[in-house]
Amino acid sequence: MAELHIMREHTLGLPKARKVAFKWAEQAEQEFGMTCVYEEGDAADEVSFSRAGVKGTLLVSAGHFDLRAQLGFLVGAFKHTIEAEIVKNLDELLAAPAPKRASKKKA
Repeated sequence: MAELHIMREHTLGLPKARKVAFKWAEQAEQEFGMTCVYEEGDAADEVSFSRAGVKGTLLVSAGHFDLRAQLGFLVGAFKHTIEAEIVKNLDELLAAPAPKRASKKKA
């Protein structure tokens, strides 16, 4: 069985990291047919994801994302492609600018 381990440091804090993780889980479900379960915690969250041949977790904290996945025998043959796609998606989400707040004009 092939294993993936991807770690990304960030300075978002847990509330913003949680939003990125929700977005990542949505993409994983839509683009890769994953089943994702999101569990919020006090200090960290965990996204469990799975589909035929893939099972793993994404741990989300105030300072990093830690993704670990087990790839079945057939899926393991595509480990480098899968890893590159996950890294690309996660890095794009982390680099996305935060939405701007509407400014209030004083009367």
